[in-house]
Amino acid sequence: MLAACIGIGSLSALAAGLEPGAHAGTLQGAPYRIDIPANWNGDLVMLMHGYQPVGAPKTTPMRAAEATPIFLKQGYAVAQSEYASQGWAVGDAVVDNERLRRHFIRAFARPAHTWIYGFSLGGLETAASIERYQHVYTGALVMCGVTVSTPDLLSRAVVTPLVAFDALIPGILPDLAAPDSPPFIPPAVFAKALQAHPKQASLLEKRLQETPETLPSLALDYMVLRELEQRAGGMPVDNRKTIYRGFGDDAAFNRQVHRYAGSPTAMAYAQRNVTLTGHIDVPLVMQWNAFDQTIPSRFHPIYPDQVRAAGNGKLLTVLAPTGDGHCNFTDAQISAAFSTLVRRADTGGR
Repeated sequence: MLAACIGIGSLSALAAGLEPGAHAGTLQGAPYRIDIPANWNGDLVMLMHGYQPVGAPKTTPMRAAEATPIFLKQGYAVAQSEYASQGWAVGDAVVDNERLRRHFIRAFARPAHTWIYGFSLGGLETAASIERYQHVYTGALVMCGVTVSTPDLLSRAVVTPLVAFDALIPGILPDLAAPDSPPFIPPAVFAKALQAHPKQASLLEKRLQETPETLPSLALDYMVLRELEQRAGGMPVDNRKTIYRGFGDDAAFNRQVHRYAGSPTAMAYAQRNVTLTGHIDVPLVMQWNAFDQTIPSRFHPIYPDQVRAAGNGKLLTVLAPTGDGHCNFTDAQISAAFSTLVRRADTGGR
């Protein structure tokens, strides 16, 4: 049956080439890892990992993502790139992942089906991949994904919390657009300020869908913004005309908010890396945690609504949210979500 699925020529290419197991290397500056199980079923899963801070240590050879064994146990080969850059590496990730997919075909065989799975920031990269490379994948699975276009995400999920914190608890944050501002502020700094201002902290928790334990993750928002500013060459958000609501006295709040003029070059970079459209041509399964301190629930419907608005709702399955935490899924839950995707693909996306 395997020969029928992937072709005698493909099997011969695999047998004559590298043996099943882990294979690592580098493609144009991007470390990669390919795992092929002994019972390979002829299908390939391209795995796209989440946000990796700039400067985070790398292992040689590349360490497999935690979800890798889920697919290997079912007979799928898994290919994953560590990308040519760290941080908000969306542009690199999409290109590096596609380069690795083509490398797999050259080095091993053309898979019978190619699937793509992404988690966290890898979810944005997965959505961008199936939009950009049409007719390449059989289906896509996004778990706990940041599936919001970068300009919108920066404005609503990064800059809004930061300017709100600054307006309600001034004197902690530096100028967000100043080139000499520090690249990172420890969560403890935010936690201390929030504890000293309980009324303002409570308002931020309610408006941002956070808890006292998770609100110091503003440190991550700050780090992402500073990294993207460096990558894009300037402030990628312009909030001079933004009207903020839900932070108490709206008029007073908007008078207090620090206004930033966006750099046209940086804003264009954010738009390229990336802006989603909802135009997909393969089944897509999505799932989030019920409470996610990194990707609040208000962001979960954004991409599904785009897909439906683009006329592709029949290809979309959004599974019920489960569990607390960011990407806090069991192996069984990821496996079940992937099985749903395979079933959808088997029935033509219905």
